[in-house]
Amino acid sequence: MKTLVIVTHPSIETSVINKRWVEELKKYPEKYTVHELHKVYPDGNIDIKKEQQLIESHSNLVLQFPVHWFNCPPLLKKWLDDVFAHGWAYGSNGGDKLKNRKVALAVSAGIKREDYSEEGRYHTLEHFLSPFETTFLYCSADYRSFFAFYGTESKPGENDPSVNDLSASKLEKSAQDYLNFVDNL
Repeated sequence: MKTLVIVTHPSIETSVINKRWVEELKKYPEKYTVHELHKVYPDGNIDIKKEQQLIESHSNLVLQFPVHWFNCPPLLKKWLDDVFAHGWAYGSNGGDKLKNRKVALAVSAGIKREDYSEEGRYHTLEHFLSPFETTFLYCSADYRSFFAFYGTESKPGENDPSVNDLSASKLEKSAQDYLNFVDNL
C-alpha cells in the first residue's frame, strides 16, 4: 500500500522547501498520495469520515508542515483534533485504526539547526515535536520520528538574502533525502 502525506501549509505557492517536497512526491503517484489540507479544506470544514477512510486506505502516514511558532499550522491541529477521534484512533470501542500504522513527520524549520540544540537559542526540535510523538503513541501507532529541513535564519525575522540563500543543490538534496526517509519508514 501507499504512503499518505498530509501536507499543511497555508501558502504552499510561496513555499520553497515544502513546495519542492510536494513536487517530488507527486512524481511517484504509485507510492505516495499527497493530500493538501489547505487546498481541500480552504474553509477549515473537515470531512472527518473522508479523512479517516483516506488514512485507512494507506499503510503509512506522514504529516508534512512548516514549523509555525514552534508548533504546527492551526489547520493541522484542527485536523488532528477532528480526525483522531475517540472510537476511531483510540478508545475501547474500535479505536484502533492507527494501531501499528507507521507514522512520521516532515517539517521545515526556518531557524538554523544549531539554534535547535541544547546549547542553542531554543529547545531541540524533538522537544517541540514531542506532542505529536505522544499523540501517536497514545493511539498505538508506530512512530518513526521526523525528517527536518533547518533554515538559514540567523535571527528571528531576519531577511538578509545572503543569509537565507538556498542553493538549488541543497534544495534537491533535501527532496531526495526526504523521499529516502519516507521510503524507509
